Amino acid sequence: MATNRLLRTAGTVLTATALLLSGCSSGDSSPGAAASGQPTNGRKGSADAMPEAATATLKPLPTTVPATLRPYYDQKLTWRECGIVGFECTTMKAPLDYAKPSTATDLKLAVSRKKATGPGSRIGSLMVNPGGPGGSAIDYLQQYAPQPDSVRARYDMVAMDPRGVARSEPVTCLSNAQMDGYTRVDQTPDSDAEVDRLTSALRDFTRGCRARTGARLGHVSTAESARDMDVLRAVLGDDKLTYVGASYGTFLGATYAGLFPTRVGRLVLDGATDPSLPALTMNRDQTAGFNTAFTAFAKDCAKQRDCPLGTGGPEEAGRRLSALFKQLDAHPATTGGPRTLTESLATSGVTAAMYDEGAWPVLRDYLTKAQKGDGSGLLALSDSYYERDPDGTYANQMFANPAVNCLDLPGAFSGPDEVRAALPAFRKASPVFGESFAWAALNCAYWPVKPTGEPHRITAEGAAPILVVGTTRDPATPYPWARSLASQLSSATLLTYEGDGHTAYGRGSDCIDTTINTYLLEGTPPPPDKHCT
Repeated sequence: MATNRLLRTAGTVLTATALLLSGCSSGDSSPGAAASGQPTNGRKGSADAMPEAATATLKPLPTTVPATLRPYYDQKLTWRECGIVGFECTTMKAPLDYAKPSTATDLKLAVSRKKATGPGSRIGSLMVNPGGPGGSAIDYLQQYAPQPDSVRARYDMVAMDPRGVARSEPVTCLSNAQMDGYTRVDQTPDSDAEVDRLTSALRDFTRGCRARTGARLGHVSTAESARDMDVLRAVLGDDKLTYVGASYGTFLGATYAGLFPTRVGRLVLDGATDPSLPALTMNRDQTAGFNTAFTAFAKDCAKQRDCPLGTGGPEEAGRRLSALFKQLDAHPATTGGPRTLTESLATSGVTAAMYDEGAWPVLRDYLTKAQKGDGSGLLALSDSYYERDPDGTYANQMFANPAVNCLDLPGAFSGPDEVRAALPAFRKASPVFGESFAWAALNCAYWPVKPTGEPHRITAEGAAPILVVGTTRDPATPYPWARSLASQLSSATLLTYEGDGHTAYGRGSDCIDTTINTYLLEGTPPPPDKHCT
């Protein structure tokens, strides 16, 4: 879901991502008792049958700020230069627990901005979030935010790393060396012994998160991050929130709208996710989404002279890729260094390239090399997916991602038996990726903190017009999710991009970009159900 991880694939920047292999991307958070706005009658799922969407609705919070939270809403920020020309940085205080605010446990959340310079009058602040969950909004803003000069000129562009992410009290779970081992664990176990090794790795991961992060692990939900956004909105002096969220960032933005509908300004939710779905359904839907993307890649590959997966189309391509994965499972490929390319690393590398069709030529080249025994290319793609630097250092996104997901929703599975029962459905969704994606969704079963959220609908009654954007062949946030979210939000308009890749804004469609920019600058949404190419 999907940056974000700010995943880079051979020069292609994926501006919004949803993480899957480290745990199902982006179940939204309904606020628990601490948020005083939790939905009721949510439905949990089982592995035997795909659960229905929730009928509960997220309740808004009171419009009056409680006295216990006034010190946070009234705080003054001290801005400083942060080493990048034109950008300022600061930290904002937020309560660890909104139900029991205490200065002894306050969080310090990192914020950056680039002030509007004109021409044109300043409209206000525009917050951005690239997704993940766990992507650094500050990195995204300072390096890759797609908003054009016309939008940047009229808005103070603002980003806050959500709690638990990057510079904002980051969740930490494993050492770099331990992460290298964790990413190599076989996610298509062929025996009980291999299942035991996988579950042992998942348990070690969660124990590391508990030991290294402590009490903060129970307070990184999407609902709490949405409340942090409202504090920042107030501190910046804006009556309404203007926001562009991508992938998981759409969950964050929709949650804000559900909790604070009267404070919604102009919200763009690009690569939308569906808060009404349980984790099991979301995982299966994403598996099918990546299969759709792989089918598009395979059809394109078959037209190329250098296609390593044959010219017979998607079925042949799937068989050849599955054969490569099986070969790597038995005999990992060399990479020219101390590390080898395992099946699990190859799978994450191929998955990374599905986020953007611009990476397809590179993937063809790397698959060809892997078939010849050189795994260096796919390993590089996998490293970009996991945000592993060449020196072996990992960013915290792969820690923050499950920390948010496992708090936001009950896990897809409670144990290996449920995964085994669900494997036929996952294999049907994707013969190539289904098995590995199903086993990857087991991680929340061992999470040390109980979930505070449940599936729920978000209507945001009374909110200003909201723009929901969906891409028809999006792998990480399947298009039906955008249609569902747009139908839930009482004031939403759906904008459709007929194309490949994850998210739509700033990825080359003049129709999409012009429509979104007009909405941000003039407040005018497009006509209902507009389609762009």
